[in-house]
Amino acid sequence: MVTSKFKNVSVPEIAVIAVTRGAIGFGAGLLLSNKFNRQRRKTLGWTLLLSGVASTIPIALNLFSKKESTVAAH
Repeated sequence: MVTSKFKNVSVPEIAVIAVTRGAIGFGAGLLLSNKFNRQRRKTLGWTLLLSGVASTIPIALNLFSKKESTVAAH
């Protein structure tokens, strides 16, 4: 018998996770690009990158603290 573990995640939680991933990606993209003024690009890039990383910690703690649902497959 195979068992699978699942966590129930709501749509708002998925949206918050997507926004933090987007902030990290956009911030990293700004840091690697040459499209804007260097100082403005670095300031905005680091702000987005670090805020995305910092907001990931409480989201991950919340997600991993949820109880798992176990489903048995035959």
